[in-house]
This record gives sequence, structure tokens and C-alpha cells, in this order.
Amino acid sequence: MTIKAGFVIVMGVSGSGKTEIARRLAERTGGAWLDADDHHPLENVEYMRRGLPLNDEMRWPWLGALCIAAQDIRTEAPVFMACSALKRRYRDFLRNRLAPVCFVFLEGSRDLILARLERRTGHFMPSSLLDSQLGDLEPPGPDEDPLTVSIDAPIETIVNTALAGLAVHQQGGPVTSGPTPAGKPAHQGENK
Repeated sequence: MTIKAGFVIVMGVSGSGKTEIARRLAERTGGAWLDADDHHPLENVEYMRRGLPLNDEMRWPWLGALCIAAQDIRTEAPVFMACSALKRRYRDFLRNRLAPVCFVFLEGSRDLILARLERRTGHFMPSSLLDSQLGDLEPPGPDEDPLTVSIDAPIETIVNTALAGLAVHQQGGPVTSGPTPAGKPAHQGENK
């Protein structure tokens, strides 16, 4: 599949599956990928590890570093990026520096995401910060032309839905998240 967008930002709150979805999309399309978490200054990581939410002033340098990293690895293939991009102004910042860009919004219920966060190990972001992330989240509006994908499905279904949506998106058609499959595995949307 050919992706016209130079950059595809897989966005959503912590625990929505951004990293795994971005990695798999890159793998399936021959693109590159990067995780925005790898570009946080150490101070930001320690702040979040203590259970404190970041403020805008702490996010701007991180988003700037992310843009530089994405531009540095850009080739002919798209760069898939896992980035929360919670607020419209953050997406505008990214959009103004990484063109052409497409946002894939991973959408799910608080309960589903909380369950995932509570099972996750080895990440600096505690589940106690979920409500602050949900409070900051400004879902992308129709004027942003996002691809919204439900995460209430097995991970391969999420990836396939995103790929199908990106194909439609590339042709300028309307984008929907597709049907949610009946029956849910024990570890919805996880690499299990």
C-alpha cells in the first residue's frame, strides 16, 4: 500500500496502543516509525513517573524534538509516529512542521484504556495520569480530516482497519473507523 502522507501520527491517550499500532503500520507498509516517548527530556519522564501531568510549556520542546527526529528519518516511505497529540494546538504544531501529515486517532473507553494501563509494565506513565490525559484530550474535529479507529478490537483488526482507512483517506474519501468485531479476546488490542 502506498501512503501519500509523509507522516502518519497515531494519536490518543496513554494506553490506547499508539506505539504498537504505529510500529505495525510501518512494518506492513515498509515505512519507518518512531515513538514520541523516546524524545521526552529526562525531566518530563521523571515528572510523569512521579504521577504529575505535563503542562504546555513542558510539551513544546518535546514536540520540537519529535519533529526534528521525524524529519531526520524521512525517506520516500512514510514515517509512522506514536504521539499523544492530545490538543488541537499540538496537532497544529506538528502539522505545520511535518507536511503532508495524517492523524490516526485511537479512540476507546476509559475503562478499556485503564485496564490496559493497569496491565502494562515497564513504562514511566502511571495509570493515575489517565484522567488528566482524558481531561486534556481534544478529539480531532472533522476540519482536521482525521482517521478515527476504535481500539475495542483485537490488535490485528485495529491495524487492518487503520490500513483500510488510510487507503480511503489517500483517495480523498470519507473515513470511518469500521465495524467493531463481535466477541472480544481477553487482551483486547494488545500484542497477546
